[in-house]
Amino acid sequence: MNHGKISYEPFFRTMQKKNISTYRLFKMGFSDRTYYRMKDGESVKTDTIAKLCDLLNCEVQDIIEYVKE
Repeated sequence: MNHGKISYEPFFRTMQKKNISTYRLFKMGFSDRTYYRMKDGESVKTDTIAKLCDLLNCEVQDIIEYVKE
């Protein structure tokens, strides 16, 4: 049975749409290590998703999406 996966593509689109650079995101207090984990498609905690929603003033679906395989 194939399972889907979580994609962070919406996060990168949201950053671009809001014109927020990685430098600015790091200055806002977001961890560069966590950013690169997301860039590599690795899992992050739900607390991290909540923090990004606060920092970017957006909704969960602007950060992650479920992709069926």
